[in-house]
Amino acid sequence: MFNFNPFRSRNRSDRGQNSVGHPTLSRFLVDEFAVNPEPRCPCMLLVDTSDSMKGEAIRQLNEGLHTFIADLREDTLAAKRVEIGLIRFGPVEVVSDFQTADHFMAPELSARSNTPMGEAIELGISLLETRKSYYRASETPYYRPWIFLISDGEPSDIVSGAIEKVRFGESSRAFSFFAVGVDGANIRTLSEIAVRSPLRLRDLRFGDMFLWLSNSLKSVSHSRISEDVQLVNPTVPTGWGAV
Repeated sequence: MFNFNPFRSRNRSDRGQNSVGHPTLSRFLVDEFAVNPEPRCPCMLLVDTSDSMKGEAIRQLNEGLHTFIADLREDTLAAKRVEIGLIRFGPVEVVSDFQTADHFMAPELSARSNTPMGEAIELGISLLETRKSYYRASETPYYRPWIFLISDGEPSDIVSGAIEKVRFGESSRAFSFFAVGVDGANIRTLSEIAVRSPLRLRDLRFGDMFLWLSNSLKSVSHSRISEDVQLVNPTVPTGWGAV
C-alpha cells in the first residue's frame, strides 16, 4: 500500500544555497521567481499514452487532467506553490516543463505508439533535478517533489536504469515516486520500479484520482517546509484505488 505519511518536506539544510556549479538563471526565470517568491511544491506527471489507452481511457484521462488543474486553481496559495510538469510516453514527449498551477494549461492527449516507460521516468527525473537546481540558484524554498506515474501497459523498453534512479531518489529523499496501474497494467513491473506498492485504478476513475492528487498537493503546499502531512487513503472501499 501507499505510505500515507511519506511527505516530509525538504528542510533548509536540504535546499542548499546558491554557489558555484548552480546554473545561471535566465532573465525569464529570475523574473518568474521574483514575481512569485512562494515556496514550490513540484509534481512531475508521467502519463502513458500508448495505443492501449485509446478510447474511453484517454478520454477519462484528459477530463481528469482538466479537473486536476481546475481544482488546484481554486486554492489561491496552492495555485502559486504547486508546479506541474507533464511527460507523455508513447512516444516520450515533454508536454509541459514545470509551471505553477495558475499558468499550467491542461492538454488534450491522444493515444498512440508503444510504452517507453523507462525512458520517460529517466527524463522526468532529469527535468526535476534541473528544476531543483533553479530553486537553489534563486534561493527558493521547495517541498519534497513528487513523481506520479500512470500506466496501463507493459514497458516496451528497458527499465533497469529507471529502477536504479528511482531507488536512489527515494533513498536520498530527492523525491517521492508513486505508480498507478490502469486496467491491463503490469503491476509486477510497476512494483519493481516503485518503492511503494503501486495501486490499481478502479473503473477508470481518473477524475477521483486527480482530485485526490490535487487535495494532497494542496495539503502539502499549505504545510510548513519541514512538516509531515497525513494524506487520505484512496484504498478505502469507496476510494479510487485498489491494492
